[in-house]
Amino acid sequence: MTQETVSGRPGHAITPSTVPVHSQWQWTPYVAEAIGTFGLVFAGCGAIMIDTLSKGQITHVGIGLVFGLIITVMIYSLGHVSGAHFNPAVTLGFVLARHFPLRRLAGYWLAQLLGAALAAGCLRVLLGNVARLGSTVPMGCGGIWQSFGLEAILTFFLMFVIMAMATDTRAVGQAAALAIGSTVALEANFAGPICGASMNPARSLGPALMSGTWTDQWIYLLAPLLGAIAGALVYRILRDADQRRP
Repeated sequence: MTQETVSGRPGHAITPSTVPVHSQWQWTPYVAEAIGTFGLVFAGCGAIMIDTLSKGQITHVGIGLVFGLIITVMIYSLGHVSGAHFNPAVTLGFVLARHFPLRRLAGYWLAQLLGAALAAGCLRVLLGNVARLGSTVPMGCGGIWQSFGLEAILTFFLMFVIMAMATDTRAVGQAAALAIGSTVALEANFAGPICGASMNPARSLGPALMSGTWTDQWIYLLAPLLGAIAGALVYRILRDADQRRP
């Protein structure tokens, strides 16, 4: 998204969906998306694998914090280059809420999936096929629909927070990375043991591809997309209605 399409906030550099005008036709945003998604999968899924190898030294809480921290760091590092989506569901949500151009959707998706796959491949080479390379699979007693519902709701709230920080002029922009990273960490900590708390088709597809784990992977492709669409549209309706108040 170019600066002139972000609710009148030119120069806002770190919130997701904001991309400098001069980068509109360049390759740099796509490389940034690939690098950011690589970092997410390498650190987050790597933490899952090393926790298994170290017999629990990182802990579940530690894994959740790693996912939240890597997102925070990557947004601060690359938000001014690509908008720091690092998630196909987030990119689709922005497109449907008309905060990101449709013509760039396929390129962002390709970059994100490539970054995730490369990260999972590096983890396999470095650590072996441990813990299915951090693949997400349903683990709760409620079955696949329990995980589907959780993934959709988790992604709804993640996208809701992202929309608030990226598209609303009343939000504190410099806190975007902390707010989004904290949301990821919170949701990963409380829902991870049941559904994996992916909230990101690329984060799930990369490890699945490199480990050959295809059990119920459709959940982690479809549920985050639906959740992100709902989160983006609901926040847009709420914001527009609030701004029309006398």
